[in-house]
Amino acid sequence: MAEKLKVGTLISGGGTNLQAIIDACNQGRIDAQIVFTGSDVDGVKGLARAKKAGIDTFVVDYARIIADCRKTRDIDSLLPKDFDLDVILGKQRLVDVEKNREKALFFIKSRVIAERQLLDNIESYDMDLLVLAGFMRVFTPYFIDRINTNASGHRIMNIHPALLPAFPGTDGYGETFRYGCKIGGCTVHFVDYGEDTGPIIGQKAFEIADGDTLEDVKEKGLQKEWELYPACIQKFAQSR
Repeated sequence: MAEKLKVGTLISGGGTNLQAIIDACNQGRIDAQIVFTGSDVDGVKGLARAKKAGIDTFVVDYARIIADCRKTRDIDSLLPKDFDLDVILGKQRLVDVEKNREKALFFIKSRVIAERQLLDNIESYDMDLLVLAGFMRVFTPYFIDRINTNASGHRIMNIHPALLPAFPGTDGYGETFRYGCKIGGCTVHFVDYGEDTGPIIGQKAFEIADGDTLEDVKEKGLQKEWELYPACIQKFAQSR
């Protein structure tokens, strides 16, 4: 029997996708085990779901870290020793540095400071794949390059509430609904240096009826997400 895929998970909220992955692991539909669940917000239900399943948890409080960065007069003193601004600026596609350099540099530096704390937790585990199960933070190249360290390439997986490349960003179902689409869906993709621009692993679609509300669209989408995410993780496990 092949060794199980070791999966790390990150969440920001209720963790319904996390629960779907936990259930799929327990039922043998994924040849994997979850080795940790981290969150950028303390006290969310997803952490309770993980603890109930016997999974290690940790919290890296992004909001507090960013607030502390705003208060300090010397943000550079908080940066990790291996931080290289030129390398990050040469790769990142999240912010327009030319439009507002000061704002862009604060975004990059404050996120890297938080990411270093995230990495300090993650690096204590033996992990094959990092799964973002409703983690509402984007990553800089600093973080991505320290996860994608082997020749096989991408090791960070995300789920998005729209049929990419349509409607990237945080409100995929809302934009799908307001645009008047008759088909909605969800996408699992690898994370790269842009926002929701990485290689697509799988997608599921659903019909949007004339009388559907936004809540109907979200509910249909979640049902598809809970099917799609475990299937894509299993696809990764089988292709190693």
